[in-house]
Amino acid sequence: MKTFNDKRLFSRLAALALLPACFAVFSCKEDIDESNLYTFKGETIEDFLANRSDQFSNFNYILQRVGLDKRLSGYGTFTCFAPINEAVTAYVDSLYNDMSHEDLPHNGMTGPGLEGLTDSLCNDIAKFHIVDFKEYMAVDMSKNTTITTMLGRDLSTTTDTISGNTRVNTDAQIINLDNELENGVLHIIDHVITRSNNLVAGEMTKHPEQFSIFYNALELTGLVDSLGETKKNATYNVKNPFFYAPTECMLGYTIFVETNDVLKQNKINSIDDLVAFANNAYKDCAKPGTGWYDYARNHGIQVSTGNDYENPWNCLNMFVRYHIVKYRIPYDRLVYTGLNEASKEVGFYEYNETMLPFTLLKVYARTTTSDRMVNHWEMNSSLNENDSLEVDKISIHRVLSDGLTILLNNDYQQPLNGYIHRINGMLVYDEMVPSGLLNERLRFDDTALLPEMMNNSFRSAQDEYIRSLNGGIIGNDGANLGGDYIQFAEDYFDYLRIYNGDNTRFMYLPNCTNASWSNYQADELMAKGAYDFSMRLPPVPDGMYEIRMGYTANGNRGMVQMFLGHTPNVLQMKALDIPLDMRRVPSRTNLTSEANIATGWTPWTDETDKGVQTDKNMHNLGWMRGPLYYSVGRGGTIARSNEQDLRRIIARQQLEQGEYWLRFKTALPDNTNTQFHLDYIEIVPASIYNNPMYLEDMY
Repeated sequence: MKTFNDKRLFSRLAALALLPACFAVFSCKEDIDESNLYTFKGETIEDFLANRSDQFSNFNYILQRVGLDKRLSGYGTFTCFAPINEAVTAYVDSLYNDMSHEDLPHNGMTGPGLEGLTDSLCNDIAKFHIVDFKEYMAVDMSKNTTITTMLGRDLSTTTDTISGNTRVNTDAQIINLDNELENGVLHIIDHVITRSNNLVAGEMTKHPEQFSIFYNALELTGLVDSLGETKKNATYNVKNPFFYAPTECMLGYTIFVETNDVLKQNKINSIDDLVAFANNAYKDCAKPGTGWYDYARNHGIQVSTGNDYENPWNCLNMFVRYHIVKYRIPYDRLVYTGLNEASKEVGFYEYNETMLPFTLLKVYARTTTSDRMVNHWEMNSSLNENDSLEVDKISIHRVLSDGLTILLNNDYQQPLNGYIHRINGMLVYDEMVPSGLLNERLRFDDTALLPEMMNNSFRSAQDEYIRSLNGGIIGNDGANLGGDYIQFAEDYFDYLRIYNGDNTRFMYLPNCTNASWSNYQADELMAKGAYDFSMRLPPVPDGMYEIRMGYTANGNRGMVQMFLGHTPNVLQMKALDIPLDMRRVPSRTNLTSEANIATGWTPWTDETDKGVQTDKNMHNLGWMRGPLYYSVGRGGTIARSNEQDLRRIIARQQLEQGEYWLRFKTALPDNTNTQFHLDYIEIVPASIYNNPMYLEDMY
């Protein structure tokens, strides 16, 4: 196996030196022929294909039709999944012989064979087999991995633990791995990677043996029509040449589904049986005095057990809605692992808002390789038994519900606008969810508050991917912000309101694992300028809560005044406390500094009780250290030990299950270069932060 790492690095630096002057500042959106930027001594990906025409002439023909052969002849960092000739022939024949679409016979082909492919089909096939920003080696695909292609759609890889064989999507097996070439890596596959152009509900109809009962429920409730959007009907414009700025916004859905077999195991053999199950599960959820669905009970909603299935408060409708999340979640992003987490004591978790109004479901994994579970419930998951780091998991951390296992998708295609995840049991918003499962410290990465981040594959994206969208250039706008940033138009997000137009620039750096920054889940979302905006908080059950804001303090930050309200209307929001000075950083050596006195921060590792008493002192002042959970970059200082990592308690009040918006307004309006940093939000019930027996854990 050849390796060209040093040669590649030298060649790429040489190539960058030859770029036109405009590229030194920002990305010119011109098509550049990069094939002659420097001379290769070994094979490029295109050389590899052309030199083996007996194996790859068919695939190369498709590449040539859309000009990608030239792209794969030149500078770049590519991964190519190359199907052999027999695989391409079989796939093209299947397209031509497909008469299932009356309005598009033969899938639009003009005739049989390669020559009958339209340019559009060639474009889709070619780009679905190429990654243009990174080399994915076999080791990178050994776990269930999501890979974004040039087509803008994702591939999923799975590796059989027994045979070691790696598959791409459901049909293509890699038969020859890791051919390292001058401009990337090539994997030989035995089948064209097929893609589904069905929407999430439509894909279910292709597999009636698995999904017919659940699909019947989608039809009865009218929710099939609610799952049909693929992108927002708007375009976006940001006038900043230094960052990538998306001009369109994709939409998507994730459905957690009980298959027919799982339903039958629960004595549900027909849609009528499912209706009866849903009626029994939800009929009392909003009952005055005893109902556990706080939002419905508080608003006097009448839950129906009748046949008015399209009524959003019909039990079957409610049952189905709790299975649907309004953004796309591939399997390997159900939880985030392998970033900068420093401690795995508490596992990995994400909270997702469902289409059942103001409800959450939790996805959990104990380790990086263990199953993903829905609504796993561990008693007192956010508490320590002792005044130390030693946690007695047996006595107070009993597992009260294992939750439902999410099964890998290995026998149906990923739909065009989302994901279908099969689960091995019945998913219900029952009394256990608000009173038990969610009775813990709820931590949300800032990007989890904005569904568009997931729908458009931005959340925790790799720097190289964003750079490829921005023409491959690392720009700089003169304010320590590089070209790996994404900047968003002010109306890009549904759950974010910007009140002063261009004075608030909203931007995101997706993956800081190799940086010297300390961020939960290794990413950073910030606003810059004389900012004034609000974000919608995730919903929680009724109760008394602390709302905390996690951030990193530094001299580039400004001062912020915060407000809270039930709507984004600024006239209906209430100011919270005095402005927060985010520039103020505690000292590790001068414990009498202004910042140390104000926050109570001390280096806890120097204290015999591991910081327990100073934790209490800080909490009384409205502050907390960063958690033990993550570190500065990958493998750096733990956030709890980093003086810049702070949590500010911004509210302590009764919340009702429903809508809340948190507004952030600069207290330094004349300083247009200040940065506002929101890393994560914690919403913590009183049973955790004010528990009479146990301390909140340090994670």
